[in-house]
Amino acid sequence: MRKFIPAFAAVALLATAMPAEVQAKGCLRGAAAGAVVGHVAGHHAVVGAIGGCLAARAYFKNKAQKQAQANAQAQHQQAH
Repeated sequence: MRKFIPAFAAVALLATAMPAEVQAKGCLRGAAAGAVVGHVAGHHAVVGAIGGCLAARAYFKNKAQKQAQANAQAQHQQAH
């Protein structure tokens, strides 16, 4: 149990620095998957949770930017 306290603290710290949508999708999913993979790969659940959070956060942030760009382009085409 003591091993998971730093993981939750790190994920909570990272979560405060992100927008709400990216926070929910990216960090929580990534941290859960990363913790499992890290644990299986040698009892490094904390490192896996932090890495998973960062990786999923980047993925969903990129996905949201591409979606916003596509929406802006569609609106521009409708205006003309």
